[in-house]
Amino acid sequence: MEILIAILVLGSLGLLFGIGLAIASKKLAVQVNPKLEEVSHLLPGANCGACGNPGCFGFAESLLAGKTTLESCRVCNEEVKEKIAKILGLALEKQTKKIATLHCNGGIRVKDKYLYNGVDDCIAANLVLGGQKSCVYACLGFGTCVKACPFGAITMSAEKLPVVDKVKCRSCNKCVLVCPKKLFSLVSVTYAVYVACSSHDLGRDVKSVCPVGCIACKLCEKTCRFDAIHVIDNLAVIDYHKCTSCKECVPVCPTKTIRIRE
Repeated sequence: MEILIAILVLGSLGLLFGIGLAIASKKLAVQVNPKLEEVSHLLPGANCGACGNPGCFGFAESLLAGKTTLESCRVCNEEVKEKIAKILGLALEKQTKKIATLHCNGGIRVKDKYLYNGVDDCIAANLVLGGQKSCVYACLGFGTCVKACPFGAITMSAEKLPVVDKVKCRSCNKCVLVCPKKLFSLVSVTYAVYVACSSHDLGRDVKSVCPVGCIACKLCEKTCRFDAIHVIDNLAVIDYHKCTSCKECVPVCPTKTIRIRE
């Protein structure tokens, strides 16, 4: 008899706790937007952080909350973006692809001012008197941008300069942010020319340390028929709102600083 009573008590308690848990699970359940799973499933899962969110799931949450835009994702192709826009009922704004562009053509042609034997890292080297290069604006050549690129779009050339693969580049901005010399910018693929120098030194000072830097001769400025290029603070600057990519500025540059994108 005692055993039967114990079984009934335990069974009743079990039933009571079960009902309590069932009610609690209903009351305390976190409501998940079914669109979150759909959007998250479509995202590439690269978790590169280029959108400013902690991974792709964080991006999906921000997107549904209206805290970011679909265009912030640098990895999704247009097909995926169109699918996500359809799920969320958003109007997708077409954007022209941009490519990370290096504004330095010096590399091993720039003289060194001292022998650097520290860590092979541009940020570390830059802490020592701005790096080993005589030009304070020059690429230091240790490939920190290569390590930072989550898409394997940057390699180092034999001239110790970063080379961007325009097919692999997703314009995630990582190289722009990591370069201690601020030598990268994102330039639309529709623009054919760019200035491969960032020096603001006087022309004679540039020539003394680098044979391929901008010497502010203004030949490009005088040649341009569209008023799209001006020498500002000793450096040629292209106004892409006016540039027609006619490339007439390229052959007149005596140091080959204005280059055609390959």
